[in-house]
Amino acid sequence: MPEKRVVVTGIGAITPLGADPDTLWDNLVNGRNAVGGITRFDASEHRCRIAAEIKDYDPARYLDVKLVKRTDTFTQYAASAALEALRDSGFEINDETAARIGVIIGSGIGGNETWEKQTEVLMNKGPLRVSPFFVPMLISNMASGLTAIVTGAKGPNMGIVTACATSCHAIGESFHMIKRGDADAMLCGGAEAAINPLACAGFSSMKAFSFRNDDPEHASRPFDRDRDGFVMGEGSGVLLLEDLGHAVKRGAKIYAELIGYGCSADACDMVAISREGAVRSMKNAIACAKIAPESIDYINAHGTSTPLGDVEESAAIETALGPAAEKVCVSSTKSMIGHLLGAAGAVESIACIKTLQTGIVHPTRNLENVDERCRLDYVPKTAREKKVHIAMKNSFGFGGQNATLIWKKI
Repeated sequence: MPEKRVVVTGIGAITPLGADPDTLWDNLVNGRNAVGGITRFDASEHRCRIAAEIKDYDPARYLDVKLVKRTDTFTQYAASAALEALRDSGFEINDETAARIGVIIGSGIGGNETWEKQTEVLMNKGPLRVSPFFVPMLISNMASGLTAIVTGAKGPNMGIVTACATSCHAIGESFHMIKRGDADAMLCGGAEAAINPLACAGFSSMKAFSFRNDDPEHASRPFDRDRDGFVMGEGSGVLLLEDLGHAVKRGAKIYAELIGYGCSADACDMVAISREGAVRSMKNAIACAKIAPESIDYINAHGTSTPLGDVEESAAIETALGPAAEKVCVSSTKSMIGHLLGAAGAVESIACIKTLQTGIVHPTRNLENVDERCRLDYVPKTAREKKVHIAMKNSFGFGGQNATLIWKKI
């Protein structure tokens, strides 16, 4: 029996640069910025007072009002993006198909907003006033659980939590499920809503954030010599992956093919990226895809804008691709929308898919002076037309958990 091929037939995105993939892509290609002063809470006493917030999202457009009151924002983002991906795909979930479509949508942090608010209730009003929905609102697997509830998907269902690599792992594991025959289609990706006082204070304390409060327009600057940390973002990206034969049979439109998935563990540090671990993740994906490094035309980098991380990733790409690294284009979506943590890999995979479709590589915004230790072509400031047949996506998470996806034009 020939090996199953896995394709993308639906995409959905809720992001700081647009609540749909087309708006997101238009803004990315034009190098627009989503970072500004925090309005979600009073950040006046915080060391970092900037983030990439979502401005144009109304959960009531997607979900019942009663359900909105009983769910955390991250699950609302997840279910909304999943409903958009499902609608876009034209996949009909009914009695015949429900058990053959699954969901893996993860979150790096989960319901931190709920945890924070209910802790305040506990401290100020006592334990009897804590919401009965507290636990189901905060647990990370509820992104997948709620999505199944609102879509009717009854196939494999779970939540993956690997920090900033979460949604790449979710997509990769969904890829394997389809190839094994466990499902015909999978809604997969990630969601995050961590722009709240506690999470922002924690990242600030570990000095992971950019503190360019007076210049949010230029705060996220991956691979630039003057970068000082990442900017928090929020949102969700969800893809509908589908068995190629199944997609063709039902006459689905096909965006791209997922041909490779690799993962690895650094096993050395809770926070710092390991060059060796990143190299193995990329090499594993290349081996899975059964391609030569020279076939890769574009890499959507993890590219967080952290002083050490960008240097290590850049060096890892050079090692993993060898001489082929000299011709590859690399850019960072985070330069415009900040770091969506557990949702980053899925939203940035959508950018890869759009690149394959349009022949346009979006720029790395704010790249004024490339760090001399970063020796690749990072497509600074302005989008570039380029025929891209194969694109790679990297995501590296705290805990040393790495994931790489390889996408192919179809």
